[in-house]
Amino acid sequence: MKLSLLPWALLLLVTAPGPGPRPAAGAQGSCSHRCGVQDGPCSCHPTCFGLASCCSDIRDFCLEILPYSGSIMGGKDFVIQHLNWSNPTDSVICSFKESIQTRGFVDSSGRVHCVSPLLYETGRIPFTLSMDNGRSFPRSGTWLAVHPSKVSESEKSQLVNETRWQYYGTASTQGNLTLTWNTLALPTNSITVELWGYEETGRPYSQEWTAVWSYLYSLATSITNSGSFTFTPKPAPQNYQRWKVGALRIVNSKHHAGEKDVHALWSNEHALAWHLGDDFRADPVAWARAQCLAWEELEDQLPNFLEEVPDCPCTLAQAQADSGRFQADYGCDIEHGSVCTYHPGAVHCVRSVQASPLYGSGQQCCYTAAGTQLLTADSTSGSTPDRGHDWGAPPYRVPPRVPGLSHWIYDVISFYYCCLWAPECSRYMQRRPSSDCHSYQPPRLASAFGDPHFVTFDGTNFTFNGRGEYVLLEASGTDLRLQVRAQTRMTPEGSQDRGTGLTAVAVQEGSSDVVEVRLRDGAGALQVLLNQEVLSFKEQSWMDLKGMFLSVAAGDRVSVMLSSGAGLEVSVQGPFLSVAVLLPEKFLTHTRGLLGTLNDNPSDDFTLRSGQVLPPSASSRELFQFGADWAVENASSLLTYDSKFLVENFLLRPKHDPNFLPLFPEETTSSPSQESEAAKLCGDNNFCNFDVAATGSLSVGNATRLVHRQHLLRAQSLQPVVSCGWLAPPSNGHKEGMRYLVGSTVHFHCDSGYSLAGAEASTCQTDGTWSRPTPTCQRGRSYAVLLGVIFGGLAVVALVALVYVLLRRRKSNTAVWGSQP
Repeated sequence: MKLSLLPWALLLLVTAPGPGPRPAAGAQGSCSHRCGVQDGPCSCHPTCFGLASCCSDIRDFCLEILPYSGSIMGGKDFVIQHLNWSNPTDSVICSFKESIQTRGFVDSSGRVHCVSPLLYETGRIPFTLSMDNGRSFPRSGTWLAVHPSKVSESEKSQLVNETRWQYYGTASTQGNLTLTWNTLALPTNSITVELWGYEETGRPYSQEWTAVWSYLYSLATSITNSGSFTFTPKPAPQNYQRWKVGALRIVNSKHHAGEKDVHALWSNEHALAWHLGDDFRADPVAWARAQCLAWEELEDQLPNFLEEVPDCPCTLAQAQADSGRFQADYGCDIEHGSVCTYHPGAVHCVRSVQASPLYGSGQQCCYTAAGTQLLTADSTSGSTPDRGHDWGAPPYRVPPRVPGLSHWIYDVISFYYCCLWAPECSRYMQRRPSSDCHSYQPPRLASAFGDPHFVTFDGTNFTFNGRGEYVLLEASGTDLRLQVRAQTRMTPEGSQDRGTGLTAVAVQEGSSDVVEVRLRDGAGALQVLLNQEVLSFKEQSWMDLKGMFLSVAAGDRVSVMLSSGAGLEVSVQGPFLSVAVLLPEKFLTHTRGLLGTLNDNPSDDFTLRSGQVLPPSASSRELFQFGADWAVENASSLLTYDSKFLVENFLLRPKHDPNFLPLFPEETTSSPSQESEAAKLCGDNNFCNFDVAATGSLSVGNATRLVHRQHLLRAQSLQPVVSCGWLAPPSNGHKEGMRYLVGSTVHFHCDSGYSLAGAEASTCQTDGTWSRPTPTCQRGRSYAVLLGVIFGGLAVVALVALVYVLLRRRKSNTAVWGSQP
């Protein structure tokens, strides 16, 4: 133990100050202006609650809010918890990111309210609170701004039959449109319905490129808040028709037209077909074609973003397994019924998690029920890459990185122009071609689970059941660090096992946030901490964080997607955590720790910190020393110590407990009856058999067996697949088959009046090449024509021969007749 840690550790155990007068704002005994600070006579850090070391006024100054999330469109009313103000006041100001201020209020019950602002970014947005009309901002908290698609439908106004809104003015789409909303979400008697337009102005990819939401005009003012509004759209005045994408906003009628950052209900952003001018309604196809051609001309002037988007996984199984780099597209998700409106024939699409580094672009990959990738070269149902990543890209705020909206401007509204409103889809597909998987490289997989057991990136299996905190993975280049805590299990009888299991996992990459996933005490459920603060997922299951994305599924599985493309999945398996790590190919030769050296060479996976390598035949006791060598150092620990138990057992003690002696595999013994039951359950799974023997629990062994099986299945899904790339059909012909992986065969046919010159089929070979090139179809040489020529020629020859025979006979008969008397 390092002596320098002792004062800090003792500070963590200080009890909260007793009752007395409230400290002056900014004083060391107060949390005024000090939220997140750990030093001083009391703490304003999130860990202080479990350590009973908080300043007495922490809840007055370090704010908790409900709801804690809302759309980037703003207008969400939220309440400051634990802060009551005795007198109503209009001096409440909420300042977001130190630059965007909204007006709050105190209600009749003394609760303080803020309103979220219109933002151009997702993620955790810091805010401060002033109760004196902006003279001071001693209180602070965090607001979570999310992609509009992540907001619950009850918080939006609804475009009834949204397709009708976006086709209004085209053939046979006329009449009334209806907007509905939940009146309880906007408690007022009178409302105004406004139209806002979105655009990105300035020269693309320049300093002047700017994202702008603008108030355009009101559709209705001071109408009853009935929850429904129906109207007949009229063409907008000419000066408003440049806006093609927008949204409706419902506000209290007391606000002046277009007043920003007030309590509001927004609709989905959508194509504003219903507000376009008379020229659109007179000939929507011609109007849309002109827009499509203009978009095409602009695209040809912009940089080629396709060069830096990642290749798609070759199969659906790969796409689902490569969760560090690809996640389900909410517009076509197999887990939500495969409603693939823009990709008929697909059952699932994924999007690249991270935007491309230079242009902020994104990849989309769609798959059929057979697991085959759909390409735009074969079908308009194919997946299309995006100039603007739908989820946006840090640092957000500027085009084309604004979440959702940049994607609408550069990829979605142009799809309406070319494909939905005019028959020019081939132009769109030429500039948004699907990426095949010819150069896709699946990530490498490693896992830790059970007692605990480890499967390294190079496939080495071993067991290390130390008690303490250990380096699971360190990777140079991106400074990726992954640490785990291993604890003993308490048996139902109250004794401790001689085995251990993972109870906490923490990860950081470079200067990213630190995320920790741990078992909640006695609950068998997961708890997630962000920079040592416990997160709530009651409102949102997806969070955009600094340097990573975080997703929680059903409370028992957490996924972390890092900016490098590395992925981490943590789940509850039996009494312990299971950890799966995915690393892209660029991590090759850059890793060390318990998960080994990723270099396709299993023989050096047991490398110590010093560089010494233990042989693959190392004994279980030697491997125990290998694991102990990778104990975390206090100065570099990512793990949280927010309870007396954690401080006393892990912070103040050696990171590897030298006094804990585990059960080694060669020491396991079981009763005959248990051996029989374990044999039935585990079969030849050594991990399962060991855990049954070590814990005496079949359920623990079964959990280990299942997670090991999941690892093997996932590893199988991530095996490299040879692709020969897209194969073109012949001109004046077509092909059968849209699968381009090894062993697949594509057949060729010619149109009527043409015949094949070349092979009738081509097969994808193991070296990634096609066995035959695409043939050609030549005019006038079809089999029917050729057979006609042959049989026609034979008929002519037969006719000539018949005439010749008949003439010969006639000549012979004439000679006989002439010799008679």
